[in-house]
Amino acid sequence: MTAIAQFIAISAYIGAAALAAMPFARPIEAPRRGVIAALTLGVVAHIIALAAFARSVGAVPLTGLGPSLSFAGLVLAVTLLIVETIAREVSLTVVAAPLAALPTTFANIVGMVPGSEPPGARGVWLFAHIALSFAGIAAFATAAAAGTMYLLQRRELRSRRFGAIFRFFPPLATLDRVNHIAAITGWIGLTLGIVLAASYSITYREMNLLQIMWGSGAWLAVTGVALGRVVGGWQARRAAIFSSVGFAAVLLLYVALRAAGPGAGKFL
Repeated sequence: MTAIAQFIAISAYIGAAALAAMPFARPIEAPRRGVIAALTLGVVAHIIALAAFARSVGAVPLTGLGPSLSFAGLVLAVTLLIVETIAREVSLTVVAAPLAALPTTFANIVGMVPGSEPPGARGVWLFAHIALSFAGIAAFATAAAAGTMYLLQRRELRSRRFGAIFRFFPPLATLDRVNHIAAITGWIGLTLGIVLAASYSITYREMNLLQIMWGSGAWLAVTGVALGRVVGGWQARRAAIFSSVGFAAVLLLYVALRAAGPGAGKFL
């Protein structure tokens, strides 16, 4: 049940990205309702998959590499669905929907094997930290996607080509606004996640060096973007560059730490 539902979710995310990319193939508008419907189908199937997994193993799908990767994909997909519905634009789906499908695919490949769960309040504390951290990462990914699209759209305008990218992507002001809000949201989520992680480690004297390195790197990256926008007065182009490069660096750091310690952590 879990594997089938996750396959449906992955297919729906890829399908949504394909529908959103239709203007690149021919000069038509992307079918917004179709994209939203595909994303909604993917999110519903994904929720069913994780609910079935949680029921079968009696554990929340936040610990263990496979379950945590799948949960990360779900959080990103939900974030994307909310942003696209509010903005009434579906162009972000081209970039972000495959990002939601990727960790979900890896979750199926490595297997949905639950990790150990601390009991009682300790477990709730740990799960709150993981959930907030994933929400922060999902928002950061949204900021990076908007930043990448901003840079592509800006290049299209400066070159005066006015091709498929110009026709399809939202205005620069819309992409900049999404980047701004998502960066701040990501900073809030990751900051709360880091605070809960630090207090958890101090209280229960449980510490994982690789988790600390990755969490600190992700927090520093999103904090740099958020502070640059709010305090430093960064213009849209600089914020877009730092968002895109910062999120790519976070992903590379994750891959490097997984390679260095394949058995590390509850959500790494």
